[in-house]
Amino acid sequence: MTELLDLLQRYNQPTPRYTSYPPVPNWQAARGDLLIPALRRSAAPLSIYVHIPFCERLCLYCGCNVVIKKDHSVADAYIDNLIEEMDLVTIAHHRSVTQMHWGGGTPTFLDPRQITDLFNAIAERFDLTPGGEFSIEIDPRVTSRDHLRTLRALGFNRLSVGIQDFDWNVQLAVRRIQPYERTRELFEQARELGFESINADLIYGLPRQTRSSFQKTIDLILNLNPDRLAVFSYAHVPELKRQQRSFEKHLPGESEKLQLFLDAIQHLTSAGYEHIGMDHFARPGDALVAARDNGSLHRNFQGYTTHAETDLLGFGVSAISHVGRTFTQNHRELTSWEDEIGSGRLPAFRGYVQTMDDVIRAAVIEECLSNGTISKDAIETRFKIQFDAYFTTELMRLNELERDGLIEGRTSPTIRVTPSGRIFVRAVARVFDAFRTAAVASKAV
Repeated sequence: MTELLDLLQRYNQPTPRYTSYPPVPNWQAARGDLLIPALRRSAAPLSIYVHIPFCERLCLYCGCNVVIKKDHSVADAYIDNLIEEMDLVTIAHHRSVTQMHWGGGTPTFLDPRQITDLFNAIAERFDLTPGGEFSIEIDPRVTSRDHLRTLRALGFNRLSVGIQDFDWNVQLAVRRIQPYERTRELFEQARELGFESINADLIYGLPRQTRSSFQKTIDLILNLNPDRLAVFSYAHVPELKRQQRSFEKHLPGESEKLQLFLDAIQHLTSAGYEHIGMDHFARPGDALVAARDNGSLHRNFQGYTTHAETDLLGFGVSAISHVGRTFTQNHRELTSWEDEIGSGRLPAFRGYVQTMDDVIRAAVIEECLSNGTISKDAIETRFKIQFDAYFTTELMRLNELERDGLIEGRTSPTIRVTPSGRIFVRAVARVFDAFRTAAVASKAV
């Protein structure tokens, strides 16, 4: 532990999560029409993301793009705008969709009728592949059995359940009261209805969290037996999310936070989960494990995925699209997003078209984060470069990481991230980031 604490002091710096490359802060001002030529050039199957920003109340830890509303009728106008946005990309209509995810906010802020209307609108415009992966984020506090029945009948087969922490003191501090019994009941109902996979989200580093309390939360999670687990690092960004200042004095220190994550890794792997990479865990028979083992694991804005072959098409406030080499992000303010759609324009406000250097670096970073290795031969074959010559500066930087035990094989055909390095794998990936000076919010651990 002493060695890891020393590494923490050296490598726990603000670092992108690398759900894209370049990271979003490096994108440039752009209009929505940037996306159309990219869609015209591509025939890849689609992964669709739909952002539902509404929540009934604000969780104080939250860093997501949310709109707090008690009145659920506001969602009708939002759905109408989503449909109009879809109709602005007719060039993509009737393309095959192998993956779809609804995130938020709280997607089950929508009632069953609204969910059905939106789903049907998507199904009328795109070809949802039978057996595709169709998932949605749900909040047990506002999700009813009718919600679950509707979702399953429409074809959703995966649920991502927000939990964060079951400890009462933590829940009180972050203003998210979520009883374990309600969450357990939802898991049981979902399994009875035949959902193929139920995932759970936890956060470590929250105010008033202790090693003892978090282990109790993980014990309760293990009783629920989720198929996948994401154990996210709490990102403290009070300059962006002012509500986080309310509990600053109750946050665990950096060394305590690291210990919380180490405890989670030990507890979950002892219970039979595979540590996929960074903050994701899955049962041995899960498709994520198979993808990691055969080298096809992929990262996008929803985290790890098995659908590397798809173009990502995002709809809704703040949603991101990635088609070919082109990224775009929609306006983050509801009124700006609505105004653009009302004017007949795709509502993007920034974007980026990758250079070949970006594509090469993206591949290296993704392999590092997804597989814990970097195969020089594979990169050389794919991009017709000589790895050591192309990344001379980066290999010099890796010398220090190898000396500190984060990687091994710097001069061999395959660079490997060590067990200690997996804790700081974002710091390893950052070596290959040409935008290293860009401002980012969250630290590596």
